[in-house]
Amino acid sequence: MELALASVIGLLTAAGVYLLLRSRSFDTILGLTLLSYATNLLIFACGRVAVGRAPVLREGVAPTLAQHTDPLPQALVLTAIVIAFAMTAVTIVVAMRSRSDNGSDHVDAGDEGEGMP
Repeated sequence: MELALASVIGLLTAAGVYLLLRSRSFDTILGLTLLSYATNLLIFACGRVAVGRAPVLREGVAPTLAQHTDPLPQALVLTAIVIAFAMTAVTIVVAMRSRSDNGSDHVDAGDEGEGMP
């Protein structure tokens, strides 16, 4: 399971970096989104994938650290999802405004050599 999770994180990171290096704003936004997914999975994996362990305490048993999984990575991922959603919304608004102002969705706002003094 660890190999599959590490492979998915690596694949999402590679695809995100590739899309970030493209010159279109939609590709850049999609790349940022894929990188945020990879980061969320990495943070979630830091809590260690536990098979057969209960996520909460069982009734009638004294609470110890060995009886439940760590809730901190789950809380961090939940916070990161909310922040990534807000960041994506702001980035989409800025990209739409840039497209309406420049008439193109290129990140550099035009063809090569145009607008250079």
